[in-house]
Amino acid sequence: MRTIEPAALKAAIGTGDELAFLDVREHGQHAAGHPFFARSLPLSRLEWRAPVLLPRRSVPIVLFDSGAADDDIAARAAVALDRLGYSDIRILAGGAAGWQAAGYELFSGVNVPSKAFGEFVESRAETPRISARELNEAIAAGEDIVILDSRPWEEYHRMAIPGGIDCPGAELVLRGAALAPSDTTRIVVNCAGRTRSIIGAQSLIDAGLPNPVMALENGTMGWHLAGLEVVRGADRVAPLPDAADRAAAQARAARVRARFGVPLVGPEMLAAWQAQAEVRSFCLLDVRSPDEFLAGHLAGSRNAPGGQLVQATDEYVGTLNGRIMLVDDDGVRASMTASWLIRLGWPEVAVLKGGLDGDLVQGPVPPDIAPPEVPAIMPAALAECIDAGSPLTVLDVGTSLAYRRGHVPGALWTPRSRLAGALAHLAADGPVVVTADDPTLVAFAAADLAALVPGRDIRRLDGGTAAFAAIRPLETGLVAPLSETDDEWRKPYDQPGGIEERMREYLEWEVGLVAQIARDGDARFRHFD
Repeated sequence: MRTIEPAALKAAIGTGDELAFLDVREHGQHAAGHPFFARSLPLSRLEWRAPVLLPRRSVPIVLFDSGAADDDIAARAAVALDRLGYSDIRILAGGAAGWQAAGYELFSGVNVPSKAFGEFVESRAETPRISARELNEAIAAGEDIVILDSRPWEEYHRMAIPGGIDCPGAELVLRGAALAPSDTTRIVVNCAGRTRSIIGAQSLIDAGLPNPVMALENGTMGWHLAGLEVVRGADRVAPLPDAADRAAAQARAARVRARFGVPLVGPEMLAAWQAQAEVRSFCLLDVRSPDEFLAGHLAGSRNAPGGQLVQATDEYVGTLNGRIMLVDDDGVRASMTASWLIRLGWPEVAVLKGGLDGDLVQGPVPPDIAPPEVPAIMPAALAECIDAGSPLTVLDVGTSLAYRRGHVPGALWTPRSRLAGALAHLAADGPVVVTADDPTLVAFAAADLAALVPGRDIRRLDGGTAAFAAIRPLETGLVAPLSETDDEWRKPYDQPGGIEERMREYLEWEVGLVAQIARDGDARFRHFD
């Protein structure tokens, strides 16, 4: 296995050349500490996520794990990537510990570049903000205010500000302006914490809305910490604009493109970038909503709703400094998203003009890698075996958070990457049934287990845990973990206790990122006066 020293990797990051820098530990371990530009690609999900994040098989890749003497995750990931056809793979000498020992920064948390960028934007643009108490007082006084929640529906529906309307980040310029009754209506943008509130509010300001626009300071967490009630199950959604409002949004987006140097290109440029995709990494991303994408999209594109693409770029694009082309139906969402990616430091970002012209493909994008064939057991048959007391082991390989929320009664838990450590806990005889909330993960984990215990009857639960839940109640709680539950990063409100303290820590962490990126020196954020 080829290795690279921390100093050499630090220098390579500074060149601006293409590089995939991957943390192959579990997601929770990644959140505990990683270099600024490292992407989380856990070994547990590597085979089907790598082709999505890393479309060019010849891209230079650097992998790392903890660096402990007994940690072989990076080496195992290198073997798996080699089997997938990736040709330029190295391992960071000393792992995360070696990076830190060399004097470089480790960042806690997730989506760090985007989170740090939000704080950078607020500090440079002086984005207006309003506290939870100030907003609550204004609402009580009957002031003319529209509250736009810039998160995806699932997050908004789970916990929202009273009166808030769901309008995810890239939709704000397209849909949000029409929701203000007049030019004097105050528009307040919120998210769970800070980043999407700041970026969303600044998007409306950059687009030239005449309204007073501000971010809700600390989002729904700040609202909760102020002792105010949040709404569970909110269901107000910003409607699509009429023809006049769409035209106004397009004009605003055009001005944003001009200000931030967003190229608007035709199909010839798309064809050229696609033709060069074996030597320059290229992502064609559709920034509309998931439902719109499923209804019809360009062949070769993947869905990356614009607000989330800015909020969590590392979850959609795995190669630093690759090419990105954005697609939507009228140029508004793609243009606004592109303007932010350029400011985030991406060197080649373009918007496809007439992005949905031509033949479209319906439905989800088929997986690049087919899951292995593993014998299945149907949920009803498993339930019968459990009722009869038949000897068997149910092994849940999903996230520990999902396992806590609900699992097959009696199931043991371990992440896929630690299956070898679970062998001693399997029943002496009878089949082993592998399950999780992700059927693809189930199939790969079951195949791994079959290779570890040749001759043993290994089955995958058809449809995974959700299919079992459709016929039987699930057991909840951390009942039978076989390894550390450090596999998953948990949002402050997903913590089993001390939620308010976790919220305060999270908000302090976000604000503190500005000083940390200054020490680290790798961020290439841009500010346009």
